[in-house]
Amino acid sequence: MKKPAVYIITNKKDGVLYTGITTNLIARISQHKTALSGFSSKYHCNKLVYCEFHDSIEDAVKREKQVKAGSRLNKIKLIESMNPNWDDLFEIINQ
Repeated sequence: MKKPAVYIITNKKDGVLYTGITTNLIARISQHKTALSGFSSKYHCNKLVYCEFHDSIEDAVKREKQVKAGSRLNKIKLIESMNPNWDDLFEIINQ
């Protein structure tokens, strides 16, 4: 799935929310899931709860900035608009 994407991962529903950008979502989430150091390791963020794909990296960067600038409540609303149960979407996109 090599397409620019904005994503949000967490460690649990009421936990840390990490917003990122990538051009290969499956590979990037795999890195988060096997993190040995860095943010993902420190906060155990490895559950993909939101993702959206874009046609260009420029559009994805612009959207990532919008999401990051939003409040935690806005991020929760965004997640729940497509994933109300906060399921791990990695298995779905990795099929």
